[in-house]
Amino acid sequence: MNRLPPAIVILGQNSQPIAKKISAHFSGSQIYGLIDRTNDTDINFSNFGETLRELFATETPIIAICAAGIIIRTLAPLLSDKRAEPPVLAVAEDGSAVVPLLGGLHGVNDLAREIAAALGVQPAITTTGDIRFRTALLSPPQGYYLANPEDAKTFISNLLAGAKVRLEGAASWLSESNLPIAPDAKLTICVTEKAIAPTPDCLVYHPQIAAVALTKLSNIEPEIAVSFVQEVLEKAGLAAASVAGFFALKDEMGNPALEAVSQYFKVCVRFFNLSELVELDSIEFSENKAAQIALTAAGANSHLIESDRPNALNCAIALAAQPFDARAIGVSRGKLAIVGTGPGGAPWMSPEVKEILREATDWVGYKFYLDLAGTLREGQKRHDSDNREEIDRARFALDLAASGKSVAVVSSGDPGIFAMAAAVFEAIDLDAKPEWQGIDIRVAPGISAMQAAAAAIGAPLGHDFCVISLSDILKPWEVIEQRIAAAAIADFAIAFYNPISKQRIWQLARAIEILLQSRDAKTPVILGRNLGRPGQSVRVCTLGEFQPEDADMRTLVIVGSSQTRIIPRKYGDVWVYTPRRYDK
Repeated sequence: MNRLPPAIVILGQNSQPIAKKISAHFSGSQIYGLIDRTNDTDINFSNFGETLRELFATETPIIAICAAGIIIRTLAPLLSDKRAEPPVLAVAEDGSAVVPLLGGLHGVNDLAREIAAALGVQPAITTTGDIRFRTALLSPPQGYYLANPEDAKTFISNLLAGAKVRLEGAASWLSESNLPIAPDAKLTICVTEKAIAPTPDCLVYHPQIAAVALTKLSNIEPEIAVSFVQEVLEKAGLAAASVAGFFALKDEMGNPALEAVSQYFKVCVRFFNLSELVELDSIEFSENKAAQIALTAAGANSHLIESDRPNALNCAIALAAQPFDARAIGVSRGKLAIVGTGPGGAPWMSPEVKEILREATDWVGYKFYLDLAGTLREGQKRHDSDNREEIDRARFALDLAASGKSVAVVSSGDPGIFAMAAAVFEAIDLDAKPEWQGIDIRVAPGISAMQAAAAAIGAPLGHDFCVISLSDILKPWEVIEQRIAAAAIADFAIAFYNPISKQRIWQLARAIEILLQSRDAKTPVILGRNLGRPGQSVRVCTLGEFQPEDADMRTLVIVGSSQTRIIPRKYGDVWVYTPRRYDK
């Protein structure tokens, strides 16, 4: 079975040594630490219950270094379907005990054994079948699928009561177990790639040994492709669960038909270059690219069992000698996510952004923003660049994704507001590289600086507003002046980005002059600096008092409309808001 990297959750610094020891054993794992009680962790959290429930809901294996009771009480409201439970384990702070709690159908006992072996202790496994037979019939190892889990409970109970079992087919994890194997037994375990009907007295395991190759997909509707694959599998007598992966050439990357097949059969798609395909000796298949792809994927000692070539779509199936992990073959469809971390660090990030950053193979961005994004896990790469190299950074990220990587382009705030999302699409539009067309591109929004500044002081953007960047690097200053004047006359509240820098020292003063031509000097102005970061400050002045030296590049400026109001607070602070009704 395929398993996500585990999350290792600790509540105190004393648990750090054991957490690091466990983390070193599991590639891609991350250590979650409680804020103010831990340091040097991958991800910080402030609420244990919310964090644990979020991980559980995303089917992330959980290794919590704490008492078992707190885990049970935290997750109890979510327990409804044991088939959907990820592995959950409790580990003693000193590493003396490893207790599997949940996820029996998803390998929790095997995970407990791995952790215990790394810590040099015995796991506290209580599952009778696992203890007696030294194998988990309900949760087979990666590469095998149990076709009839609904029959397994009674089947195992019969074995525990003294029944014998006959083994049909080959699987070392079964033949080397302590199962009571006898040639004349009434109970049967069958290991086969064939589509056979299970019975209560026969557990059927399908080894994932089939490599299915697809070519000539360009004009195929997704639902037609799914139906065709179903027909080919049926013709070959193969169980769908025996399919280890679907395979195609790189120029098919992003094809909706392939995506539909992958989603329907819940199996990954991997891609090859033409130069990577094995040469075929058979004249019959020498021009059949699908056959070449299938045999390349299935590897040495594989053999072709089906090659169907209707008018449009080509399909070939090769069987490997052993189950194999398709994710280790060829490359995946490249992914590019442009994410917004919000104006600050982890507390400002959405769960979607956190997940993208956790799963990405590569982070790309301006150094300061990458620092805010957090700590890399093992195996991830970071690519820093200057803040003024947006288009080159976008091209670099697109090329990385086109090579099969999962790339996160990191912006602060919201990536679609004066940030990297527009730069990525601009690069695609300008360069039009064919290899970029197959990339899975998404934009994950973040909290913008103007939202953070507004929220910190009240609701100054409570009515119509606009957003203007005072940077004239990418647009003429004359255009900026026109927009400021138009927004002022239209009586919008205005959020100003990039108000001033070392190279641009006069533009903000000119913007104030333009505003004062049509906006009252008593108009409230909000200055939000280092929002969400150490040294955050939010202060309020009037437009008449506002001076250019009051701001820098880390300041977000909001100028109110004629309706914006200041509410004095009891101890000297103020609220600022713009009414929803417009009375002028």
